[in-house]
Amino acid sequence: MSSSTATDATDAGAHDDSADPFPVIGIDHVRFHVGNAKQAAYYYSAAFGMTLVAYRGPETGCPDIAEYVLTSGETRFVMAGEVRAGTVVGESVARHGDGIADLAIQVPDADKAIDYARTRGATVLRPPEELHDGHGTVRVATLATYGDTQHTLVDRSRYDGPFLPGFVEAKPLFPAKPAHHPDRYFQSIDHCVGNVERMDEWVEFYRRVMGFTNMAEFIGDDIATEYSALMSKVVASGNRRVKFPINEPASGTRKSQIEEYLEYYGGPGVQHVALATDDIVASVRAMREMGVEFLATPDSYYDTLAERVGSIRAPIQQLRDLQILADRDENGYLLQIFTKPVQDRPTVFFELIERRGSLGFGKGNFKALFEAIEREQAKRGTW
Repeated sequence: MSSSTATDATDAGAHDDSADPFPVIGIDHVRFHVGNAKQAAYYYSAAFGMTLVAYRGPETGCPDIAEYVLTSGETRFVMAGEVRAGTVVGESVARHGDGIADLAIQVPDADKAIDYARTRGATVLRPPEELHDGHGTVRVATLATYGDTQHTLVDRSRYDGPFLPGFVEAKPLFPAKPAHHPDRYFQSIDHCVGNVERMDEWVEFYRRVMGFTNMAEFIGDDIATEYSALMSKVVASGNRRVKFPINEPASGTRKSQIEEYLEYYGGPGVQHVALATDDIVASVRAMREMGVEFLATPDSYYDTLAERVGSIRAPIQQLRDLQILADRDENGYLLQIFTKPVQDRPTVFFELIERRGSLGFGKGNFKALFEAIEREQAKRGTW
């Protein structure tokens, strides 16, 4: 028995922000808590082709934490590591390992957004606060969500600095990309996926507190293999610029990928971030060359791919060689691939996605993806 539903994604340009109770501009940044921020920044510079643009640390008047800001197109990652023991960052790493602590959201009015959320039962971790320097003013506030994950709300409409007040412009850590690599491997964040124990509770949280709507859901055979299963619902902002699939484990004969994540991460958290690219073939080639490891797809997956997805821009043999997945819905098709976990614990990983009209999440690839994850679980002795 299976069930899946999806609404048409609203075109961001047609969305009426004035009628939206919680208007958003998009994902502002993804903040990682890591054991060594300088080394993490170098890794993402080299392997993901990102560019270091800003820094804050002891040299700039921040004695306890070092933070490196990297960008690729509109994508912004912040790598934070402790310089002295006893910080929130260090406690997070000790509990969860390297992971994503904050999915920060850019908003037109942080005060209005936090007021709306507070009156609907949200936990406000940081009330609205004004940060300023010679580049202008930023208004920020922070909400709690699943596990230790946070949403910092950022209004940077009056700021033109490299990131936030207190950060200084920084030089790239990694030399220029090889000449045959694309200028950037991805340009924006497509969606961010959370793993939780009680999915419906958090779907309701986003509906009630942030005015998000249920964009899609996948249950039953949609999202199961012979051995394990999960359930997933996708919540999205009114303009569809922020999309959060939320997963929970379902009963199976073996430990599911969600159960493994919850065990190793020590509770709910962000499982993966999907990065949008205009040319997934070029991006995967470049990232493989720089040492990024992707999940393997059986060769047999490609034997009937042309029948399933029809005409697409990349030759099937090219997808086979790079082990890129493809799926089609009523609006078009997408190409996608998933990395292996990018730290020692089998927790956070990344997706590269190229959309050619499709508004979905690769439902036709779920079984192949989960079987690939199960093969990795078996290597780790999870089963």
